[in-house]
Amino acid sequence: MRGSLRPGLAAAGALAAGAVLLVAPAGPASAHNQLEATVPADGAVVDAPPASVVLTFDQPVLALGTQVVVLGPDGAPVSTGDPVLVDDDVTQDLGGELPAGAYRVEWRATSADGHPVSGELGFTASGPGTGAAAAPPPPAGGTSASGAPAASAPLEAPDRSAADPGGAGSSSTAVALALAAAAAAAAAVGVVALVRRRRTAAPLGRAGDAERGRAGR
Repeated sequence: MRGSLRPGLAAAGALAAGAVLLVAPAGPASAHNQLEATVPADGAVVDAPPASVVLTFDQPVLALGTQVVVLGPDGAPVSTGDPVLVDDDVTQDLGGELPAGAYRVEWRATSADGHPVSGELGFTASGPGTGAAAAPPPPAGGTSASGAPAASAPLEAPDRSAADPGGAGSSSTAVALALAAAAAAAAAVGVVALVRRRRTAAPLGRAGDAERGRAGR
């Protein structure tokens, strides 16, 4: 009788093992990210193309390897810039003038476990729209979006010609006046020397005439 129970126990053990395998978690495959929602939703009809497309996953994805490409009605890409990752959301901006028609979104994301996941979705715009506006540049001396300090505007050299209306002309006039003053001073010195010479020569001439008169007597 005991021998007849052994096959039944073996069969029961096999069934229990199979049940454990079915209930047990799937292992590493469960770590793959799953797309839970999108804006716009897949197959949605919107009044105008959105300025951006948002993909929401069940957990944050890795930035490395994550990419979102949005194709317009003519098949040309209308997505611009890199996707922005915030928590579980991946946001991809659209740029330029966006016409009415069918759009297709092709995405690829890197799961938290490093495995890539991908997919695509589509939506239709009933009318045209405009993409996201470009962000204004940071002020001088501030910080750009990449974290690098913004370059300051170069300093301009002061305009000396504006500060001195005369410019080179006033300098030339000053030099000419200085030369004229020097020439006048030199002329004055020459006149004084000439007058002194004449005054000195006159007494000597008179003394010579007196001596000649005495000799004649």
